[in-house]
Amino acid sequence: MIPVVNATEMRDADRRTIEEIGLPGAVLMESAGAAVARAIGERFPGARRPVVLCGKGNNGGDGFVVARCLRELKPSVFLLGLRAEVRGDALLHLGVFERSGGTVHEVADEAGWVAARPTVFGGDLLVDALLGTGLKQAPSGLVGQAIRDLAQRPEPARSPLVAVDIPSGLSSDSGETPWATLTAALTVTFAAPKYGHVLPPACERVGELVVADIGIPRSLVEGAQLWLLEAGDAARVFAPRAPGAHKGTFGHVLVIAGSVGKTGAAVLAATAALRTGAGLVTVATPAPALPIVAAARAELMTEPLPVDAGGALDEAAVTRALALAKDRDAVVLGPGLGQEAGTRSFVRELVRRCPTPLLVDADGLNALAPSAREKGASDALRRSAPTVVTPHPGEMARLVSSSASEVQRRRLETARALAMETGAVVLLKGQRTIVARADGRAAVNPTGNPGMATGGTGDVLSGVIGALLARGCDAWTASTAGAYLHGLAGDEAAARLGQESLLAGDVVSHLPRAFRALERARA
Repeated sequence: MIPVVNATEMRDADRRTIEEIGLPGAVLMESAGAAVARAIGERFPGARRPVVLCGKGNNGGDGFVVARCLRELKPSVFLLGLRAEVRGDALLHLGVFERSGGTVHEVADEAGWVAARPTVFGGDLLVDALLGTGLKQAPSGLVGQAIRDLAQRPEPARSPLVAVDIPSGLSSDSGETPWATLTAALTVTFAAPKYGHVLPPACERVGELVVADIGIPRSLVEGAQLWLLEAGDAARVFAPRAPGAHKGTFGHVLVIAGSVGKTGAAVLAATAALRTGAGLVTVATPAPALPIVAAARAELMTEPLPVDAGGALDEAAVTRALALAKDRDAVVLGPGLGQEAGTRSFVRELVRRCPTPLLVDADGLNALAPSAREKGASDALRRSAPTVVTPHPGEMARLVSSSASEVQRRRLETARALAMETGAVVLLKGQRTIVARADGRAAVNPTGNPGMATGGTGDVLSGVIGALLARGCDAWTASTAGAYLHGLAGDEAAARLGQESLLAGDVVSHLPRAFRALERARA
């Protein structure tokens, strides 16, 4: 996992590198600018008319270093602000650039910016060194005007933009984009990604993200509470199988799912568990639905659960399900179960009494949502056994008595709060899925694509994580590795089939290709 830091954590790492390690700020700035210049040379070797836009702070200082490293291309360099306002290491590198033969054009006001725009827009590469990671409010004044103009520049003038540390206008502390920002083709950041690099919708404006080592020790950012998942995090879970392994080695998953009209959810979850390497999978489903589930996949075992006259699971179903769970290694509860009153009662009772590692999804989560007569998830999910919940934004909104739009606006905070309240590992599905645990630590998953926005993909994820729980992974490892693998399978499917035609079953069928990709990562 890669640590992801906010502005305060990054400033502290900078300070400690300077004060405790003894690496001067001017040297860090030199390393940062040189790293950006190298990335430009690698990704944009054809650039001939680069334009470097520098602010008055340290981000601008990085920009002066970039300009000096690109001096053979004779970049046009603009300082948006007064030279007299540049201080410290940034002023040092401004002087070094000029004494190296470069010219800095001072843009003192909006009239100066208007005069500079034809040159800026005429460049074949823009380097954005206007604002760094400390932004707390909408950019104003001259820099704010420049950002708005650059964000709205006409399409023919949209030469690639390379952001130094973060695209100007983005916050390093959240994924929100409440005001105008620049959109980069490439962002080169230093030591660790920032929140705005990895959380949506801000991450959509970052382009390719390169994390450059500029001398700040990794140990100074490893106290981060947010992490970005990597292929290696999932690959480590799937060590090569021992020659003497057998089906009992890889766990037995009980999938409690399905109902008449929703048998597909049970089949998708169970098949995904098999494809993720579970040794055995049993589907316990309402008796009327069993013939359809049993006929869907020869490798599945099935168990009928008794229902009442209205087709809902009844008290006898709780007893039967608990008996089945006792001898299994993990339970997946909820996909396609339905929302009848009896079924809701079944879910709540099972969650409270199940002794086995448990994943709750879909209708299982809906049954845990608070109502006028029933307590909600925080009560039912306080379990001693490992527990994972996998809501989409709508299900999360019902669990926490909020709205889906508010959940989306505060994805990280909402997932963390529910995890800390219940003790469960919370996986909030969606673009850049969030996985949070009770101690406040959270991870962001970078895999997956919009083609997976189709019915059944969440059921597949449940089966993937259920298999990992059955194979002995703790809830955090199962959830993070499962999220990465599931998204990777979706990416493999989209690469072969396209996003528009993607089905949940395609994600299942591309799990083998995802495993191959993880094997390459492990190697």
